[in-house]
Amino acid sequence: MTEPTSPSPFARLIATAGLVQAADQIALAALPVTAVLVLGAGPGLVGALVAAQTAAWLLVSLPAGVIVDRLPRRTVLLTALALAFVGALAALAAAALELVPLLGAAAFLSAAGTVTFVLVQIGLVPEIVPTSGLPKANARIELMRAMASTAAPFVVGFLATRLSPLAGYPLAALLALAALLCAATLRFEARPAPAARPPVLTAIAEGARFVAADPLLRAIGLCAIFWNFAFIALLAVFVPFALTWLGTDAAGAGLAQGINGLGMIAGAAAAPFIFARVQPRAVLLFGPLSSALGAVLMALSPSFGGLAMAALAFGLIGFGPMLWLVMQTSVRQIVTPPALMGRVTATIQVAIYGVRPLGALAGGGVAEIFGLEAALGLVAGAFALSALVSLASPLARLATMPARASAASGL
Repeated sequence: MTEPTSPSPFARLIATAGLVQAADQIALAALPVTAVLVLGAGPGLVGALVAAQTAAWLLVSLPAGVIVDRLPRRTVLLTALALAFVGALAALAAAALELVPLLGAAAFLSAAGTVTFVLVQIGLVPEIVPTSGLPKANARIELMRAMASTAAPFVVGFLATRLSPLAGYPLAALLALAALLCAATLRFEARPAPAARPPVLTAIAEGARFVAADPLLRAIGLCAIFWNFAFIALLAVFVPFALTWLGTDAAGAGLAQGINGLGMIAGAAAAPFIFARVQPRAVLLFGPLSSALGAVLMALSPSFGGLAMAALAFGLIGFGPMLWLVMQTSVRQIVTPPALMGRVTATIQVAIYGVRPLGALAGGGVAEIFGLEAALGLVAGAFALSALVSLASPLARLATMPARASAASGL
């Protein structure tokens, strides 16, 4: 009789990541539902609460990157997941007691735990997966995230209708607790303590300098900035565009946007098959180029194809960039020294989330002043800049995965 084998470290990590992403997406979807149905909030208050939740990605990433690089990762990992769990429970209590400031603070706390977990997770993957297996491993993790983000609004809506508007938060807390228990089974090698610990701002700056100095990381960062600016601008103007130019209603607009999530799932699921057959540069170019094509299809949709064409555009903008995301994450993990992994990831993360509010404001402002056609032109132009950055950078010449960075780096 053979002894049962225990799950591999990566299997445990991917299970933890899937539970974390599910908890985070459920909490994100539950916040506006709770605010409207329980607190009677209007658009302004809903926006403020969602901003408090998403602000964690902007405000927490950089200091968390330093913490991840300095402290024992098991301690950071378990603390981050405990924050996500406590934040979900606190949000439930705040909503039940109708304490709006506490609800915003709880949402921020829970998201801060997720932010920190992601920083640890990205650094752990290259330690437990061989370099050749990184794209496949990252694809599996991104597939879990894409499925969670696509399913969460439907799950929360169903629970709010059938059980209670508050039902999303107990589910988020349960998922976060399951992630914490799963993470407690993870074992990985301890890192040597850093020889020196410069001030936090100095340590943050070191990560930013490394991104700026490395040609691949610099191109990845710029490409991501232009892409996220364009995507958020598109989301800001799509509903009025769909209602005005495509002759649909809010349900139709939501259906078209939902195809983006299906495109992401398809991209993550197909990634291992595609990566085994094409060079990295093909994927790194296809992602931004497919988005630019999607923007063109969106602009043409009032004249050709209507809502179906717009949905196809969203699917393309989900599929290609998901392939790009998986590949560029793998490249980042390879070229970044382990001692800088947290800060490098945090630097790119902050650049991405920092540009998103600008994209929303620009898209809405251009649509208000110059019209929806001009706003779609802005979207197409930003997607095109993302593609041009890739075409003009070493990403376009990356026929094979780069060499792994050395472990030596100052702290």
